[in-house]
Amino acid sequence: MISKDEDALICDLAETYQIYDYRQLPASKVAVFASGLRDDSRIKMKLINQTVSLENLLLAGISDSLNELMWSKTKDGQKGINKPDSMVAILTNKKQDKKDDVVVFDSGEDFVKMRNQLIGVGGE
Repeated sequence: MISKDEDALICDLAETYQIYDYRQLPASKVAVFASGLRDDSRIKMKLINQTVSLENLLLAGISDSLNELMWSKTKDGQKGINKPDSMVAILTNKKQDKKDDVVVFDSGEDFVKMRNQLIGVGGE
């Protein structure tokens, strides 16, 4: 933990246990205190390369689901355009593909035609 981010460990130990100079304690005691830190402590978040707590990710996922559900009921949603940005993607710094992967058909015949093209039926 010290090699990953000593400052984060110092802050967490001070915040949680009011330990301001961990070097005065035996290494085994510091290890016990460090392992007892909560999962969303600075150092534990650094160790798992996570910038947002699990609770906040779950809330963002719920928000994304609700936004997508509401969007699907709009005219843009019916056409598959202007999809809302994902909060989870923003919080985790993952790039969203802006590629439209939604295909809208005007009729059942158009769907069957496209399906046949994709699976290679119909000699086209």
